[in-house]
Amino acid sequence: MADSKPMVERPLSPHLQIYRPMLTMMMSIVHRATGMALFFGTVLLVWWLIAAASGPTAYANFQWYAGSFIGRLVLLGYTWALFHHMLGGIRHFIWDTGRGFGPVEREWLVRANLIGSVVLTILTWVVAYAVRGGV
Repeated sequence: MADSKPMVERPLSPHLQIYRPMLTMMMSIVHRATGMALFFGTVLLVWWLIAAASGPTAYANFQWYAGSFIGRLVLLGYTWALFHHMLGGIRHFIWDTGRGFGPVEREWLVRANLIGSVVLTILTWVVAYAVRGGV
């Protein structure tokens, strides 16, 4: 038997068309994206290890790719994703302790995450080129 009660209008759940994008919201999305990039970037690490174990020809092939413009660009992106995801994990750990939830602290942590990941990436590449002896 059909219920004769009138349908009640229920409020819609908030969604992206209602929220104004905030930096913390964008960095949450970037944190997930860097996690996926690190997952697929692990293929590079596996390729490097297999090439090193397979002999000089296989390792030379890997070095050729890693030394190309595209290879260096991919490695630069992988380095940034690694640092960004690591600092995002530290930010989430701070939140897990119950700290950093105020509006000022939240924004400060997100900006520190973004700036820190860029600075650490540049510093890593500068040190790597200095140790290696230039381009």
